[in-house]
Amino acid sequence: MYPLNTILYGPPGTGKTYHTAIYAVAIIDEKPMDEVKQMSYDAVMARYHELRDKGQIAFATFHQSYGYEDFIEGIRPVLAEEKESDETANDVQYALKPGVFLEFCRKASVPILKNAANIGLNDNPTIWKVSLEGTGNNPTRTECMKNNHIRIGWDEYGVIPKYEEIPTGKVVLNAFYSRMKIGDIVLSCYSASSIDAIGVITGDAQWSGEFDYFNRVRNVKWLIKGLNYDITSINGGKTMTLSTVYALNSISVDDVLNIVREKAPSVLATEEKRPNYVFIIDEINRGNISKIFGELITLIESSKRAGQPESVSAILPYSQKPFSVPNNVYLVGTMNTADRSIALLDTALRRRFSFVEMMPNPNVDYLQGLEVEGLSISQMLTNMNRKIEVLYDREHTIGHAYFRPLADEQTVQKLAEIFRDRIIPLLQEYFYDDYEKIRLVLGDNKTTNTNEQFIVCNQQTTDLSDLFGETSFDLNDYQTFSTNPDAFENIESYKKI
Repeated sequence: MYPLNTILYGPPGTGKTYHTAIYAVAIIDEKPMDEVKQMSYDAVMARYHELRDKGQIAFATFHQSYGYEDFIEGIRPVLAEEKESDETANDVQYALKPGVFLEFCRKASVPILKNAANIGLNDNPTIWKVSLEGTGNNPTRTECMKNNHIRIGWDEYGVIPKYEEIPTGKVVLNAFYSRMKIGDIVLSCYSASSIDAIGVITGDAQWSGEFDYFNRVRNVKWLIKGLNYDITSINGGKTMTLSTVYALNSISVDDVLNIVREKAPSVLATEEKRPNYVFIIDEINRGNISKIFGELITLIESSKRAGQPESVSAILPYSQKPFSVPNNVYLVGTMNTADRSIALLDTALRRRFSFVEMMPNPNVDYLQGLEVEGLSISQMLTNMNRKIEVLYDREHTIGHAYFRPLADEQTVQKLAEIFRDRIIPLLQEYFYDDYEKIRLVLGDNKTTNTNEQFIVCNQQTTDLSDLFGETSFDLNDYQTFSTNPDAFENIESYKKI
């Protein structure tokens, strides 16, 4: 129904960002665009925020400092609470971290489980490595598998550990008590490279007291036991460390579910269709597209998506793992044509996106019949933009969204606020302080009454020889321009536009 890749482009203030919300709701709910547009603003945004909170919508803004490492993956400093152990707590460490789009695609690629309520995954599960009394077969591992829980030690620190008094194990205990959540996935470490069980956390951390050691317990629903599965390849080529509990950031939920699907297919009965996801990129033309997208330029193409006959996957440079963009991920970008022409966009990107132009619309519903003391806002906007098209071009016209606040407050004071804080600065930027053209747009040349002029032209005839001394330039006849605060509160100033 909708293109997988879309860019909304046009001058500022034409409602592009709001329309990304309309697109997102329409795509995810699989509704016609016109039906969603008929919904009230509050209803659209309420549904948008609901879908965003569920993780089906993500948002990013491109800028000159934005890069591949932010969008796909990269090496980043590791915060203290994310380190795998206390032994290097005072050292600077770096870890491979997925970017926002890679993380989003991982989430979108997770199949919908028919018996998801029984499995108990949360909306964004973290993958945890847990050692049950070291590696290999041992009494603790056997007991945990039988009684559906995991156990760790540091019993000597008491029922409730006081972190400020703990010499070692602080990071592990913090992970076990605070960072590990119900619905997260746990992998039982059998050796440095293999796991013997996969489970889902079903309870908070508790103190048991019934065991001789390892009395810190969390309940787990084991999805599959008795494995001897090497996870090195899906763990970015790394083996697991000795630390008892830490997050396996290189492994995705889909990686884990693929293991379960392979070894115990009856556990994961899935729906045939996954829901749609929408990733919104605001100001897409402000970033270095080639730098940010990298190999994604090819992977986002509709025919190259996962599941398509021409499906393509790429080996990511940092993790060395294959990656393809799911077919249920939609990209919606916005582009301000006043910042940069679409002609300057990367040609490869242009070929892979559908472009939807959004120009100023003086007939938008909230401007219909809108008047301030007899002044038609729609007609005033039309006149301004006709002048700007003549003096500059259509890409630098003024969007109707600038005047939306007037729908709630039809006063000269609100109109003055819009012109003083938004319109005048925008015109100054457009025309590079060419105040004669700004005056033409505002109709200041139509009246000699300076009280109705937004920009007043002051003709100077003062002798400037005292200021500059002798010069061959004619400095005795020049103009200065000043903003007239009184004009903003005068409705007649706007009527001449």
